[in-house]
Amino acid sequence: MRITSIGHAGLFAETARGTVLCDPWFNPAYFASWFPWPSNEDLDLDLLARPDYLYVSHLHHDHFDPVFLRDHVSKDTTVLLPDYPVGDLERELTDLGFTSFVRTRHNEPVELATGLRAMICALVAPTDGPIGDSGLALDDGEVRIFNQNDARPVELEPLHAFGPFDGHFLQYSGAIWYPMVYDFPERMKTTIGRRKRANGMARAKKYVEDLKAAYIFPFAGPPAFLDDDLFAFNDVGPDDANVFPDQQVFLDYLRSEGIDQGRLIVTGSVVDLRDGSCTVTHPVPDDEVASLFTDKERHLRAYQERQRPRIAAEKAAWPRGAVDDLVGTLKAWWEPLLAQADQTCEGINGRIVLETGDDRVLIDFLERRVDHWKGEQARYVFTIDRPLVESCVLRRQEDWVNELFLSCRFRAHREGPFNEYVYNFFKSLSPERMQYTEGYYAEQAPVQELLRFDDWMVQRRCPHLKADLARFGEVEDGVLTCTMHGWQFELDGGRCLNSDDRRLVTRPATADDPPPARA
Repeated sequence: MRITSIGHAGLFAETARGTVLCDPWFNPAYFASWFPWPSNEDLDLDLLARPDYLYVSHLHHDHFDPVFLRDHVSKDTTVLLPDYPVGDLERELTDLGFTSFVRTRHNEPVELATGLRAMICALVAPTDGPIGDSGLALDDGEVRIFNQNDARPVELEPLHAFGPFDGHFLQYSGAIWYPMVYDFPERMKTTIGRRKRANGMARAKKYVEDLKAAYIFPFAGPPAFLDDDLFAFNDVGPDDANVFPDQQVFLDYLRSEGIDQGRLIVTGSVVDLRDGSCTVTHPVPDDEVASLFTDKERHLRAYQERQRPRIAAEKAAWPRGAVDDLVGTLKAWWEPLLAQADQTCEGINGRIVLETGDDRVLIDFLERRVDHWKGEQARYVFTIDRPLVESCVLRRQEDWVNELFLSCRFRAHREGPFNEYVYNFFKSLSPERMQYTEGYYAEQAPVQELLRFDDWMVQRRCPHLKADLARFGEVEDGVLTCTMHGWQFELDGGRCLNSDDRRLVTRPATADDPPPARA
C-alpha cells in the first residue's frame, strides 16, 4: 500500500484493490485563520482527481473542504459515509454533486466493490458533533492501516479484531481556542497550556500503545496561523505551554517514552508499506524537511507573505451591517431552540452575553430568552467582531464551534469551571441538532423516561434522532409517528416501519402509570 500525505489530515491511499482519498484540505478554514502546515500549495492536484473512494471523516473545515471537493474531485467517486445519526455530512456531499455512497455501520467491516475491506468507527456524542467524528481502517489483503485523524474512539476491540495494523496515522496536537482566548492571568494560561500540551500527547501515546501498529505517523495538525493577529499561536520555539506541538515534537516525545516506530511525514511524503517494512520518501531532501521544524518561523513567515492577499480578500468579504436587528434575529432563531433545550438549559443554569460592537446579546438559559443585555449577571461573555457574527447569522450556521470558535478570532471570559453544555449549545443551532443533543443527554440518565400513549408506555426519545416524543409524537391506529422526521413505530412490540435497525421500547400501561402524553 502506498500512502501520500497531501497536507494536514489528508491522505491518498493507493492499493491493488482501489484508491481512497481522505480529508483533502487546501483552502483556508475558519475565517482564514487556519492554513495547512506544511503548505500544500504546490501539490499536484491531478493525482487526487479520480479516486475510487472518498472518505471525509467529519465536517470540520480542516477535513471537509467543499470548494476543493467541488472543483477537483470527480463526482463519480464513491463516498464512504460514517454512521452518523445526523445527516449533515451526506447532505453537504450530495449538494456538491456526489451521488454514490457506501453507508457504513459503526465498527462493522464492509468489503467494497473493488475488494478493499474498510471499517469506520463513528463517534456521535455532542462533544463530537452532533455532526460527529470518525476514523477509517483499511485492509487491501496485504497491508492494514488505521487513519484515526482527530477521532478518539472508546471501543478498541473492533479495531483489534480488524488489525493488526501496519500503519497508524493519528492526531496528537491541539485543535482548540483554550486557553489562548480567555482573559486569564498569563501565569494561569501558561499552566493550562502546559497541561493541555502534555495531556494531548499522552492521550495519543495511549492509542499508540493500545493499537500496537508496526509504524506510527503523526499527522492532522497543527495548522499554520498566518494572520498577524494569530501568528503567535504557532509553536515556533521551546514553549512547552503552546497547545499546538508539531510532528517533530511528538516524535521526540514518543522516543523519550521508549517508542521508536514513529516516522515523520510532511506534505508530499510517500509511505510505502509492504511485507512488514516501511519506506518514507519525502518530496525534498532530508535537510530541507528538517528545516521545516528547526527553522520553522522563517518558513511560516514566507508562507504568510504568500497568503497575505488571500487573507485580506477574505476579510474584505466579511459582511458588515448586513443584519439590521441582530438581537431580534437571534431571538427568533434561538428562543424556539431554548424552549426544547431542557437538558442544555439545566446544564448551563446561567446566562451568556455576546458582545458584538454596539450590540450586547443576552442568552438567558434560566428564563429561556434572548434579549438585549441590561447588565444581568452572566457566567460567560464572548467578545466577537460583528462581521463574524453576521456571517454566521446570514448563513444560518448551525454549528458556531466549527466556524467561529475554532477561528480563535474572539475573546472570552467565564465565571467558574469549564461547562461543556455551553459549547454544545453552539454546536446545536437547529431543531434537529438540538433534539439530538437533548436526547443524548437524556439517555445518559440512569433511568430511561417513559411516556404514555393510549394504552402503551414508550421511551421518550425517538430511536431515530432522539427527538422528544412528548413534543413530536402522534398516535393513530396503533402506530406512533415522530413528526420531526416522519419515522413510525408499532406500539405493540416497538417495530420500526422505516428501518430494520431501530426499535422503540414499549410496554403495556398499567393502572399505576401516568395519563396519556396527549389529551
